[in-house]
Amino acid sequence: MALRLVQVNFKAGDHSALGQFWADALGWGVSSEGPGITNVEPFEFTWPDPTAVCVDVVSVPDPETVNYRIHLDLATTSADHQRELVQRLKELGASPADIGQGEVPWVVMADPEGNLFCVLEPRPIYQDTGPIATVVVNCEDPRAMADFWSRAMDWTLHEVTEEHARLRSSKGVGPYLELLRTPDPDTLQNRIHLDLMPYPGDDQAAEVARLHSLGAHDADLGQGDVSWKCLTDPEGNDFCVLRPG
Repeated sequence: MALRLVQVNFKAGDHSALGQFWADALGWGVSSEGPGITNVEPFEFTWPDPTAVCVDVVSVPDPETVNYRIHLDLATTSADHQRELVQRLKELGASPADIGQGEVPWVVMADPEGNLFCVLEPRPIYQDTGPIATVVVNCEDPRAMADFWSRAMDWTLHEVTEEHARLRSSKGVGPYLELLRTPDPDTLQNRIHLDLMPYPGDDQAAEVARLHSLGAHDADLGQGDVSWKCLTDPEGNDFCVLRPG
């Protein structure tokens, strides 16, 4: 049994506008699987596929304004590309953000609804990831979180230290998942969470039971009777297990 990371889920006040921002930012297309949802994925992409972690933007009545524990880092190929991408993102509605980062080579920004993300300087490790270099999860204990997530998913653990851990699809393609040590990470509900999916033929309930044995807990987010299962990881980050597909 195994799970794969298939998408990042954004809660939004205006799913259509925020979805279009991220589509334009990443150079991807948009579609919709139902009311209140905008799906953002590469053109001519057959979902799910490890070459990309897609973005799902879902409308909620009152998205919280909080310090987020999950954000995206965007990849660039050169200093010129980084400058051009930052300028294009500003034209699309993003704005620079000061979170006390000081003088760093990456650029911290906020999307039109305030979700933080970074535009990285060119780094060799991210040259083959696609537009999303890494999905970053702020945490207190990267080693413990790496142990959970590397057993929860079929992703490969590439690096782990006291300060960070880095995983990637076992296929060696697509973005990374990075667990970053952060003092006092926020404990409020995330506006951004991860969606995992079993492989075809695997059983959703069995996967959820396996996650419980690894330290995950059930989460009641007011989701009601839905086809996915809402859980939290050992540090309280929300995530969902979708039906196999």
